[in-house]
Amino acid sequence: MTEADWRPAARLATAQRRAAMLDRARRFFSEHDILQVDTPSLSPAAVSDPHIDSVRATLSVQRGARFFLRTSPEYAMKRLLCAGYPDIYEIARVYRDGEAGQRHQPEFTLIEWYRRGFSLDEMMLEAIELLTALLEPSRLQGRAVYRSYAAAFREIIEIDPLTADLDSLRLASDADGRLAAALGERRNDWLDLLLATRVAPRFERNRLTVLHHYPASQAALARLDPEDPAVAERFEVFYGDLELANGFVELTDAAEQAQRFTSDQADRQARGKLHVPLDDRFLAALQSGLPGCAGVAVGFERLLMINEKTDNIRSVVTFPFDANWLP
Repeated sequence: MTEADWRPAARLATAQRRAAMLDRARRFFSEHDILQVDTPSLSPAAVSDPHIDSVRATLSVQRGARFFLRTSPEYAMKRLLCAGYPDIYEIARVYRDGEAGQRHQPEFTLIEWYRRGFSLDEMMLEAIELLTALLEPSRLQGRAVYRSYAAAFREIIEIDPLTADLDSLRLASDADGRLAAALGERRNDWLDLLLATRVAPRFERNRLTVLHHYPASQAALARLDPEDPAVAERFEVFYGDLELANGFVELTDAAEQAQRFTSDQADRQARGKLHVPLDDRFLAALQSGLPGCAGVAVGFERLLMINEKTDNIRSVVTFPFDANWLP
């Protein structure tokens, strides 16, 4: 019998710097008068987003029922806001199926927070403020760059992502036949591919880039821009081509959110994915009234990767997921 490798992947010094970063994060939120909360990891509902798969779980106390580990604390945190909580944050362990690689782990840490009454501009600025507080100064060169999603596509690959047809997106991607077949007629998937392979790799290294006003078709849980409904009040923050944060001015319309959930389920079915139970309590909370707010989620291990000067997330996790584990 071969002896199992029980040793941690991350060095002690990395764990110490991780702890110091978490201390800085908590201090940041305390100084901004943002309340720390704690929401459940286990839920009878799952996320509907067709690009995210929940980890399933079973409980002996309720045989035959399906449960899921959270992919984000978002739904529960918004329920707290609907119940009258002030600005809140959580440092949460979250779980996503099908995500394992140099930049992904099935289990990771999100820092997520919500600000009542914040505009998109205010939320983007505060996200940069937090990231700057957590990243080592030597890892950042210059101030953050702000670019609209459409402008970045037009400037880098000369494609207008809001109007380009599928043939133009295919031509710009240089995708091989197998990948092209897998993406099919899904326009947003082609845009995601172009962002990951053609646009983001051209962002400046060692500098934060804020990409804002995503297409309305990629709004997720974001509000559409009242002045231009072709785009959503959504942004992402990148370090080079490494995505660090995803933020929105939050959708507060319960009926529209329910419609988006229905659309997500249809998309999941078309992709052959699991039809998941939706979070009725979240929708009920929205119906009771979610105050105008904006929120951001930050992948904490990716910040630690930058500070540790590594491109492999496994080296900053004490006990990373091993795809070779036996059942």
